[in-house]
Amino acid sequence: MADWLARLKSVRAIALAWLARHPEAAARALIPAALGKPGAARRQAEQALTALAAGGERDTVARAAAGYGPDAEAAIADLLAADPLDALPAKMPTLPKWADVALLTPIHLRGDAGALPAAAVRHVMTMLALSRPGQPYAGLALVQRACDPHSLANFGWSLFQRWQAAGYPSREGWVMDALGLIGDDETVRRLTPLIRVWPGENAYARAVTGLDLLAGLGSDVALMHLHGIAEKVKYSGLKSRARQKLDEVAAELGLTPQELADRLVPDFGLSADGSLTLDYGRRRFVVGFDEQLKPYVADGAGKRLKNLPKPGVNDDPELAPAAYQRFAGLKKDVRAVASDNIRRLEQAMVGRRRWNAEDFGRLLVGHPLLWHIVRRLVWGIYDSSGELTGALRVAEDRSFADVEDDPLTLPDGASVGVVHPLELGESLPAWAEVFADYEILQPFPQLGRETYEPDQALIAEIEAAKIPTGAVVGLERRGWRRGAPQDAGIQGWIERDVPGGRTLTISLDPGIAIGYLDFAEEQSLIGVSVEGLDPITASEIIRDLREITR
Repeated sequence: MADWLARLKSVRAIALAWLARHPEAAARALIPAALGKPGAARRQAEQALTALAAGGERDTVARAAAGYGPDAEAAIADLLAADPLDALPAKMPTLPKWADVALLTPIHLRGDAGALPAAAVRHVMTMLALSRPGQPYAGLALVQRACDPHSLANFGWSLFQRWQAAGYPSREGWVMDALGLIGDDETVRRLTPLIRVWPGENAYARAVTGLDLLAGLGSDVALMHLHGIAEKVKYSGLKSRARQKLDEVAAELGLTPQELADRLVPDFGLSADGSLTLDYGRRRFVVGFDEQLKPYVADGAGKRLKNLPKPGVNDDPELAPAAYQRFAGLKKDVRAVASDNIRRLEQAMVGRRRWNAEDFGRLLVGHPLLWHIVRRLVWGIYDSSGELTGALRVAEDRSFADVEDDPLTLPDGASVGVVHPLELGESLPAWAEVFADYEILQPFPQLGRETYEPDQALIAEIEAAKIPTGAVVGLERRGWRRGAPQDAGIQGWIERDVPGGRTLTISLDPGIAIGYLDFAEEQSLIGVSVEGLDPITASEIIRDLREITR
């Protein structure tokens, strides 16, 4: 692990994670090498012990050293007490010619104290070149305390653009790591579109590094975009790696991936009522959201505008441009989460996911963005056995009301979920009337959702249809998966998890060629069956297949 940590960028994060999980064993094993003959093994052991100490295990390393006697204890104490600023390699990195300071965004000091001179900027680049993921050079902490964070992030992006223009030379791969050290949420917004397309440009390894970068930054916006890649990107390998990174983050927090997703939706600085006021000085505008979480702007009189006006000569020269830029960033970020979260709640209805009352109130009803779609749905109330005991909607003041519009309080121990229309039974028309009276548009079909009973004639019609291959692939957005590639890379079936720990499988003819969707323009579905499935699951399976055969 010490060898991996020192040499292999691709598995350095794994080595750090292993050391963090086994600090006592690692320290005991590394100390003899760290006090041995000079050479690569000693340097690697010293770096690993230093990484352990920097990760909060200094006392663990000291106890392990004491077990080898007073001389070893003293030597390891000297190692850990060494000034980290003096931890320099025998051969210092050489800055590339393309990293011309004159072509890079200036780095400004905090408090409008001016910009760093060219020589200091070159020192900052050297520090970045010395740093590794999980092991930044100690001097960077001093730089970050002295310099404006936004300015540093812009500098890092301009450095990345120069590296990009030079053709991404691998020997300067530290530039990518630098984004994770000094980047911010705007860095994330700029980098994510590149991560999504790099696999198609034979740069899969760089895309994976980008995923590590997003996970390492760990901000709400970074994790939001990582989740977006895990949910919707056309490269299955990248999607799988993104999901793996999210699983690692969820495991660290003791959450399921679904529970983590609930917590990954940023509030975007919205007020408690889910709005945002943009201050232009003499003018103010209020941002709201429709049933698809698309932001809109209203003026001071409440009139909805087609677009946010650009700052004018009579507006505050500082407030107005900042507000205009903030709205531009908000639109980008909300666009990234809107469809994912609407689809996530629809899948929660189909999969019958439940929230306890506390999480429902805090993560959904109380969320300033999500509540815009939460209040447009009918929610079921379930007892401890999972039986539906009632239904509610969330009113404008975040209170709960039943189908008669009477106030409602959640019973103790109850759980809540997006109710499926088949569960509502005879109350479905009444709920539809309530939503029509209040002119509430739903983010996805719920009260007006098509439902199906098992019908052999309909299933026969589905099996007889010739379905565009792209439409079959599109089922992945609804929780379906393509089967593992078989001979000649052909994926010969699609599958979907169903309740009871089972998997429903439907064969494809002629099948999908992995990486070559044009192999066959159309597919036939073979062996469609919903026998043994509960009515909701059976209806949803037929609905999915019916939609792609129309």
